[in-house]
Amino acid sequence: MDLRLRGLTHLDPLAVPLPHGTEVTTRVDRVLGDRRVPQGAVGRVVATAGAELDVMVVGVGVVRYRRDELVPRKAGQVRHAERRSAAWDALRPAVVLEAVVGSRAWGLADEGSDTDRRGVFALPFLWTAGLAEPPRDLVSADGSSAYWEIEKAIRQALRADPNTLELLFVPTAEARDSIGAWLLEARDAFVSSAIYGSFGRYALSQLKRLSQAHRLAEHRERVLDWLADEPSLSLDDVARRLAAVSPRAAPTAADGELQAKEYIKQLYRSLYDQGLLPARDFASLAGFARGRARTSLDPARDLRPKNAYNLVRLIATAIRWLRDGEVDLVARGALRETLLAIKTGAWPLDRTLELAEAMTPELEDARLATKLPPRPDVPRAEALLRRVREEVARRHLAAEPGPLGAGAPPAPVAVWDEGDTGRGRDGEARGAEDVTRGGAEPDNTPQGGADAEDAPRGGAHADDSPRGGATTDDAPPGGAEDRKDEG
Repeated sequence: MDLRLRGLTHLDPLAVPLPHGTEVTTRVDRVLGDRRVPQGAVGRVVATAGAELDVMVVGVGVVRYRRDELVPRKAGQVRHAERRSAAWDALRPAVVLEAVVGSRAWGLADEGSDTDRRGVFALPFLWTAGLAEPPRDLVSADGSSAYWEIEKAIRQALRADPNTLELLFVPTAEARDSIGAWLLEARDAFVSSAIYGSFGRYALSQLKRLSQAHRLAEHRERVLDWLADEPSLSLDDVARRLAAVSPRAAPTAADGELQAKEYIKQLYRSLYDQGLLPARDFASLAGFARGRARTSLDPARDLRPKNAYNLVRLIATAIRWLRDGEVDLVARGALRETLLAIKTGAWPLDRTLELAEAMTPELEDARLATKLPPRPDVPRAEALLRRVREEVARRHLAAEPGPLGAGAPPAPVAVWDEGDTGRGRDGEARGAEDVTRGGAEPDNTPQGGADAEDAPRGGAHADDSPRGGATTDDAPPGGAEDRKDEG
């Protein structure tokens, strides 16, 4: 497999994979009801249906196309797709630990639930011995399977990252190699009272953001309804109406209208970024409100019941782990019934928020009484990583059979890439900086501060608060799931 770095001339835009979220341009006309969607329409891949792709087309909605009827909109996306696919094909056999995660692992699945897999892989020796930067994540084309390189996984676990710790402790975790077994044997080294912050306080903060998102979603529907009913309304007109009904306090009426106007601008910018508006302006928002594409507008991702139920689940997990010193990630009894009620929408958001608030004192009591160590066992984690590196080197030198020995895929080779030569912001020639890029860099790299660069080095310690923004899927920060929802 050739992973050399070079210009884009060798890439076939009709052959590279198109991961979820890729911006594309259509190559054919398509008739949707009594409307023709012309060739050259711009959209974003939102789902895969066998050999076909569902695309959210600007101003139209979701339309299905064959792969050869689409091309990536940006050249950089072509390169990204090739790197991601090449890394997956080359290193998938090097997975050492794997687990089914999400609702199927938590005992909360239904007939519509997806099967998501997470895991850890090891890099063959030669992949770490050159200039080319190897991939730190492997992600399948549909986003349902994702794996971290073992050093990255260890750094995340030291930080008490919820996704990583759940991978290590979920009952479905299975070692595919002795290296994976070593990781499972050492998993207690990563457990500390930092769980209080990364699980519990994180979930509480995201529930507050969810409440804010709920209010914003209500504003969105009001704005769109007003524009649909009265197309002549101006931005100022809508802002005045919104300020009059908004519960958000403002020093003066003028300040309230200014806040409302900023919200409306954020709304049309957001819809544009989602590929739903042809331009980032108020006129496009008004046209969208009157058009049929509005019917394809999904609820805000933050407001999906699955997001709320997972945050409550995280708080309950943190309480049990801190209080009992052990964890059971499978929801049982009354907790399971409550989580299922939230997931299916049987509980309104206000009731879910009240439950979370009621759990806060119990979370604080568990923190004060916990017997968990204040910090993870960094020396033990470092010894594990050194043992892994030595074992991979030994298999390479001994040419042992297998993907980490004689059967290892060819390592990426760093070469000068004329296609990247240019001028950076500082005016300096650019090109050499990309020489060292050899592996896939998925755009759905785990969120929430799961980057290896942010992890502890040397005198490592796990922060009490998670990094990064709100996650929008079943998993808390650290999971590679921003492209795909697990049911």
